[in-house]
Amino acid sequence: MSLDTEDLWNRIYTVNPLVIIGSTEADGTPNFAPKHMAFALGWDGYFGFVCTPDHSTYQNIRDNKSFSVSYPKPEQIVLSSLTSSPRQMDDTKPELRVMEQFTADNIPETFLAEGYLFLECLLDRFIDGFGRNSLILGKIIKASADEEYLRSASKDDNDLIYQHPLLCYLYPDRFAVIKKSNGFPFPKGFRK
Repeated sequence: MSLDTEDLWNRIYTVNPLVIIGSTEADGTPNFAPKHMAFALGWDGYFGFVCTPDHSTYQNIRDNKSFSVSYPKPEQIVLSSLTSSPRQMDDTKPELRVMEQFTADNIPETFLAEGYLFLECLLDRFIDGFGRNSLILGKIIKASADEEYLRSASKDDNDLIYQHPLLCYLYPDRFAVIKKSNGFPFPKGFRK
């Protein structure tokens, strides 16, 4: 079946990470926005996500030249959703005030507390022109993680994911908790 590219992503589910991008408003208050079109850019410490220039997130990053990335745990799905609450008449999101937060060490941004991975990013560049969307690219200058989520030789990877499940977003309107995984069948001689 052929799909109309204008409506493609609304017609089929795709698996994506769910991250919370932190930026700082002009008045100094933290801003959070959930993003699912977000990803590592290679293996050399770069991160990117899709946003539109109309959003405060884009404008804040343009002005401050930095952003934070929080990877929420599955039990934070409601908090993650609340970060996308509409702004009030005074241009604020009151829901953000009740969320536990902490400040980054090297940039003037804030994280959503209790996540499992946190990235401090300096703006590398914007790539505009994907229709009404843009790609925001950052250089990771510091990464921190919940120790229980870290891989190690002493932990079985399957047990790690079972004991510390991961949250993913199924665009356009669902989420999933990943507790079970299988080793990928890489061919002999595979290299990244």
